[in-house]
Amino acid sequence: MKIVTQVKLMPEADQAAALSATLRTVNDLACWVSEVALAHGVPREYELRKHTYPRLKAEGLGAQAAQHVIKKVRDAYTALRANMRAGNLGKPKSKRRIRAESKPITFRSEAAQPYDDRCLSWQYDTQTVSIWTTAGRLKNVRFVCSADALKTLREYRKGEADLIERDGVFYLIATCEVPEAETYEPDGFIGVDLGIVNIVTTSTGYRAAGRGLNRYRKRQLDLRTKLQKKRTKSAKRRLKERSRREARHVKNTNHIISKTIVTEAERTSAGISLEELKGIRQRVRLRKPQRVALHSWAFAQLGDFIVYKAKRAGVPQAFVGPAYTSQTCAECGHVDKRNRVDQGLFICRGCGVVAHADRNASHNIATRGESVWNAGRESRVPATPQGCLDGGVHPSSQLGTTSKPGPSEPG
Repeated sequence: MKIVTQVKLMPEADQAAALSATLRTVNDLACWVSEVALAHGVPREYELRKHTYPRLKAEGLGAQAAQHVIKKVRDAYTALRANMRAGNLGKPKSKRRIRAESKPITFRSEAAQPYDDRCLSWQYDTQTVSIWTTAGRLKNVRFVCSADALKTLREYRKGEADLIERDGVFYLIATCEVPEAETYEPDGFIGVDLGIVNIVTTSTGYRAAGRGLNRYRKRQLDLRTKLQKKRTKSAKRRLKERSRREARHVKNTNHIISKTIVTEAERTSAGISLEELKGIRQRVRLRKPQRVALHSWAFAQLGDFIVYKAKRAGVPQAFVGPAYTSQTCAECGHVDKRNRVDQGLFICRGCGVVAHADRNASHNIATRGESVWNAGRESRVPATPQGCLDGGVHPSSQLGTTSKPGPSEPG
């Protein structure tokens, strides 16, 4: 399983100047490579290299750095085409689609630049790195991180690392290959219902209310509206700062919630059942005041956090369809749109049970998750002897034994 670990660089003044100049140079050249790629119809990486590699070398880039600049540009166009195929940039011939196709991709001066082991080496004992720059190789550049992050880097770092600059501070984001824990056989499933009023409601009773987060977002939205009206450089700078601050706050909240859910599942030897919510923004039609809440809802990030934390802990997972989970009674299975009286109240028209709507939905998700898990199990029932096919009695039936299904395997 791939995860990323971030460390903060602590360069001296001359080292910081060299790192900043390097990022500006490689990203300026990446913009030029992007223009060349668009002019030649965005060719494959090998052909694009023939058009651009000589000049990149002449501009002072090392061989590996030049290759990474070309690959970065080609990957950006691959991502652009994937977004267009998915319809994320509008329909064909729409203004947004035409603008995206007709202009070359540009890169910010502080955009990330990938480094491999030929351009970057780590010294964990002294917590320093040796890194390539346009001014030459910088040695003994200090970095700081937590003890857990340092342990992860020492044991599992593998592949490239990205150098980025954020508000004048430099960071290295390294890729780590962490082994997944062995998945155990679950004793039931915890259903996880995601929402806006309640960020998470589980079938075990845990509920993360979204009131505080929604108030925080509303306050940030009001501040952004005031700053956008000013249209000054300082206002734009403050907007960027507040945007990053809000993202960090939401990310931290999602980390706390996901860790709580996975810890509870691991403690009780249970699995986790999640709704498959991909494409919900395209399916759901809301009034204009509700769109801000939906599109700022980081449900995908929360789901990803739960998934990777569960994999590291060996917690089984099942993904189920979200259809009718809020309209189905978890007690009798009766499905009726009128069962959902309002946002928080569920009253079954069949058996009359009264429950919290999100709690009822989480029980339905848990039941579906267990069914999905059981359906994927490998049967361990012994093959039927020929005598049984001819009307005989299997020896196990005389003993009154039953065979239990085995662990889950992919279908």
